[in-house]
Order: sequence, then C-alpha cells, then structure tokens
Amino acid sequence: MSKRRVAYYYDPDVGSYTYGVTHAMKPQRMRITHELVSAYDMLPKMHVLRAKRATAETMTRFHTDEYIDFLSKVTPENSRRLTYQGTRFLVGDDNPPFEGVFEFSSISAGGSIAAAKRLMEGQADIAINWAGGLHHAKKREASGFCYINDIVLGILEMLRYVPRVLYIDIDCHHGDGVEEAFYTTDRVMTCSFHKFGEFFPGTGQIEDRGRGPGRGYALNIPLKDGITDESYKSIFEPVIDKILDVYRPSAVVLQCGADSLSGDKLGGLNLTMHGHAHCVQYMRSKNIPLMLLGGGGYTVKNVARAWTYETACALGIEQDIDPNLPWNEYFEWFGPRYRLEVLESNLEDLNLRDGSLDRNREKILQFLSELRPAPSVEMQDVPREGLAEHLGLPGVRAHGPLDDMDERLAQHARFVYDLHGDSEESHSESEPESDSSTRRGPRGRSSRRIRSGKKRMSILTSQYFDVPALPPDGEREEDEGGCGHEHDHEAWASARAGLPSGKRKRRFFQSIAEWDPVKRIVTERERAGVRVGVEPVMVNGGRRRARGREKVSEERDEEELDADVEEDGE
Repeated sequence: MSKRRVAYYYDPDVGSYTYGVTHAMKPQRMRITHELVSAYDMLPKMHVLRAKRATAETMTRFHTDEYIDFLSKVTPENSRRLTYQGTRFLVGDDNPPFEGVFEFSSISAGGSIAAAKRLMEGQADIAINWAGGLHHAKKREASGFCYINDIVLGILEMLRYVPRVLYIDIDCHHGDGVEEAFYTTDRVMTCSFHKFGEFFPGTGQIEDRGRGPGRGYALNIPLKDGITDESYKSIFEPVIDKILDVYRPSAVVLQCGADSLSGDKLGGLNLTMHGHAHCVQYMRSKNIPLMLLGGGGYTVKNVARAWTYETACALGIEQDIDPNLPWNEYFEWFGPRYRLEVLESNLEDLNLRDGSLDRNREKILQFLSELRPAPSVEMQDVPREGLAEHLGLPGVRAHGPLDDMDERLAQHARFVYDLHGDSEESHSESEPESDSSTRRGPRGRSSRRIRSGKKRMSILTSQYFDVPALPPDGEREEDEGGCGHEHDHEAWASARAGLPSGKRKRRFFQSIAEWDPVKRIVTERERAGVRVGVEPVMVNGGRRRARGREKVSEERDEEELDADVEEDGE
C-alpha cells in the first residue's frame, strides 16, 4: 500500500476537561486514543503537531460574536444568569457549562483549522484531529455535547484554497450543524449516514436536499437499528463513488463518529471496528486530500480502539499491527479480551427487513444522477486581516472610548435601521410560509424553517422538551457584569423563538440578537447613572411599548438629539 504523509494533531490538555462525572461525553477518550497510538509506535511515522488554539475572533468566522463572548465568560456559577435562566446559548442539560469550556472548544477548533490549512498548503496528504468532529454546534447555540463547530471552521479554511469540499459524516447522529451551515451553497456537499426516526437530532430526512444554489448538495442517508458491516458497505461505496464522479471535490472531510459502533451507549447501529474503518480505507484509496475528525462515541474503550485502528489505516499499516494490545497506561480498561477489536452483536438488521436500504440507495443515486456536473467557482484571494491591520493603523480601541455624540449618533442610526426592519417584517408576515420556498427575513437574509424555537430534542433521551420560559421581570436575576445584552421582557420572549416575532416559528439564519459594542458602552454608562438620550428606545429594538407619557418623552429625546446634531453641524 502506498505511503501517505500524515499530520496528527494532539493537545495534551484535551483530556483534562470534564463535562461532569455522570455525563456521557468523556474528553478523556482522546487521551486514551493517543496512548494507544503511542503504544503501537505510530507517532514516529507521522508529523505529530500541537495546533495553536483558536482565538475568539477566529471562532466568529462562523459563530456569532455574542455566543463566543458568552462561552468565554460562562462558568457553572454564573450560567443561569448568562443564559437568561436557560433560555439562550445552553438550552437543556446536554451541554453543561463546565469549567474550561472555552479552552476545550479552542483546542478542538484550533486543531481542525490547522489540519485544514496544512492539507491545503500541500504539507500533508491526510490530517487527523480526533479532538474535532463536533458536528451539532449551531451558529449561536450549543447542541448535542458540541459547543463550537470545528468542522465548519475547518471547511471555511479549506474554501480559501479550493473550490469544492465534500463532507462525509458516519456518526450515528445526523450532522445537522454542518448541513445547516452549508445548506444554501454548492461549494460544500454534505453527505450524512445516520440513524433516523425518534432519534436525536430529529433531522436528516432523505428529502432534505438543500435550498437555493445548494439544492441537491445536501445528501441524507437515513438508517435503522442494527445495520451491519455488509449493509453499510453496500450503500456507502456506490453513493461515494457517484458523488466523486459528479461533484469532483478538491478535498474531503470525514467525520468518524464512533457511536455508530456496536455496543455504543447512545447509538443503535451494529458496525464492527473493521466495518467502521473501511470508510477511512476507502476514502484513503481515492487519493484526495483527506481530513479525519473525531465526533461521537460514548463507550470509551471502543472509541479508543476504533480511532487507533483508523490512525493505522491512514498510515497504511493496519495489516502490520498486533490485534493483542500492547501495554499502556490504560491497559486494564480493555479487559477481559485486551484486543484491538470491536465485535458485532446479535442485533437484528432492520434495514433489510423492509428493504429500506435498497430503496434509499436507489433514491440517492437518482438524486445524484440529476445533479449538474461539478460547479465552477471563481476563486480570489481572501484577506486574512482587516484593512486597518494591513495598513498598520491602530484599532478602534486605540482611539479610546467613543464620546457622547458618537454614541448618540450611532444609536440614532440603529433606531432608524430597526424601524426599517420592522416595516419589512410587517410585509413579510402576510406571506405564506413554506418549507420548500426561499424568502427574506427582516434583515434581508435568506432563511428556512428547521425546527421550532420552542422545543429541543435531547441527545441523551431522544425526547423533545420545551425551552424554559423567561421569568417575569420581577423574578429575573439582575444581569450585573453579564455579557452586555440588554433587552426587555418582550424582546427576550421573541429571542427564545429566534425571531423578531415570538408568535412565529424559528427560522434558520434569522435572529434579533445583535452584537453592538456601542450599545454595550451605552448600557454600562446608563448603569453608572449617565443619561443617554434615545438609548431606552434603542434597547427596545426601536419599538415603542406604550403611548402617552412614554411617547412624549421619547419624542422629546429625539428632538433634543436633532437639535444637538444641528448645533454640531453649525
């Protein structure tokens, strides 16, 4: 078997974090995997690297500023206050605010970004980051044990160099976060093989194929309980071959979630270690730049076995390693057999009982045959630094705090802009809603209905639960020293649904949540007793809550602001 240049990313600190003693997700599995890889003497055969941790600014290439700011501040002690009583950012019990969550996320994201960059610069043929693969994280919310979507950040880095990227997900759960991020583009094709039914995250139907320019570039292969190696291979190979023939990707990202293995605590599939690793071997044989990422997997010893064997597959030495485990720090964990293997169980393969596997394969191949050939992309250099940094100019903060007039003018501009948004919203509310149509939201952004903003599904129980209602003003905790997001009760009730109107369902890529450093400065000054003219109106999103005395007061504030502007102009 031909050799490949393999880059292996590992941070020794990644195994030191914990979601909690009783939590299903165990970051220690990455450390155990590394110990096995080291015990098999694979490290000298690879470029072993420790990636630079992703900064908050780097994470905002995909995630919102306010969400990243929240992750950098949240602790178990202040989580209730910063999540507004569990209504934002961390909803439910799947994603606890454990100590060091931001640092843990920065390790995962930094490894995937560095791996993508090394591949694209031609310094490696295969790059491995077992700490990555957290495919459920959303743009402004954690989900399914995932806080930062390192996969999206890694793919965005790849798209700086190449026109098309193929993402393949063999995790037991649907890769909803990655699909969501690239649902409307043809530059990334997402292909997810996952268990479907009453199972987290409840998305990934075969009919979900993308929207707009991305129509046809999102593929979902739903599976049922008990799928075996032979059944998995019978659908994986023909689908991937057809994708490579039609789409011709410049790079491939393979998410190797190990919860699809037999005996996983949360999964329901029946793959052996060799059946799971066959996907890695098959993609390696295609000679396309390949990034291997981790993902799910909750029977820790099986996760370590699978990822160790797949590291050997990347190196092309899987036939040379001894199935009897060598001595290592965690040797006792692998009893009673102490072998590098994950065997299948006697679980029945429900995919063969009703012929659903054959039907799904035929339907997916039909979808791909209708897809136009590889889309062309006009490539251009994307600057990695801001204009001010490129020219050597000092940043905004170097000029000191904004003066009172700057703040008031900025708030007035936002007030007018929000009024314009409200006007557009009133027109859009009269339009019929449809899952198959593309429309524009209040800020002119395309959106699609993914799920209700009032319910979430737990990855632990695969049961839906209601998002907690925001407590009344009198019962809420004060947001002293919080993230600086000041909203009234009505705005936050709407924010729970992710839209300006709390009466409608949540829409993808649409939220009234705004990150405004000017607003933060103004609100902090207001707490200190400094009065700012129209700031109360701004905090309310430009909406007047009542007529009468408040309306007269607001109009007087606007008149005072206009007078100040005129005097300044003179």
